[in-house]
Amino acid sequence: MPQPRPIGIGHNGGPPLKERKRRSSSSSGSIGRFFDWRFAHRKAWKKPRDIALRREEKAEALGLTYEEYSLEIMERGYHPQPEHADAIKAKRAERRRSGGVVGQSLKGRRLK
Repeated sequence: MPQPRPIGIGHNGGPPLKERKRRSSSSSGSIGRFFDWRFAHRKAWKKPRDIALRREEKAEALGLTYEEYSLEIMERGYHPQPEHADAIKAKRAERRRSGGVVGQSLKGRRLK
């Protein structure tokens, strides 16, 4: 890529008259998309210790796992209430078939 020339007297600082060929934003391909998704997944599940412990307590009170409770918050945008617990539990079989989040807990894990 050529170095931009210094702006001289009488130049209005506008865009160049000659259009540059741009790379498309989706040119990263499948490998780039893989890393984007992996980064987003890690960021979504990584929460401060206090929040994780509070969610674990609320999930146990509803009879859910931490992951199910957190997933509902991320998907729906609200904290599950006792009246929602049965519908969430009904989704377990579907999630198990699709290889999703099922029945995991934070018990025995060390939270940093």
